Amino acid sequence: MAITKTDLFTTEQQKMAEMFKAMGHPARVAILELLSRRHACFCGDITQELPLAQSTISQHLKALKEAGLIQGEIEGVKTCYCLSEEGIAQLHELAPSFITQLNAINNKSCC
Repeated sequence: MAITKTDLFTTEQQKMAEMFKAMGHPARVAILELLSRRHACFCGDITQELPLAQSTISQHLKALKEAGLIQGEIEGVKTCYCLSEEGIAQLHELAPSFITQLNAINNKSCC
């Protein structure tokens, strides 16, 4: 089986990159903020909350779901979305240690 370039990096590095990439668009950050304010599943029309077309919202939701940051359940003709407790916990675990590592490197000031 062929090796891909991502296989050369740790699981943590791959997951963090996937999550950061998913959050790399302001609309996705806005969706995460919306879902966090609700403290429950949001079954309404997110297009009423954000100035984007339904198809665009769907693409952003798909990226966030694939990264494990949100989850959704189909209820009839609607899909209810909420933050993924596991995904947010993983982000909470990975990001601070990464930032601490960067701060330690930055304090050595080589330039």
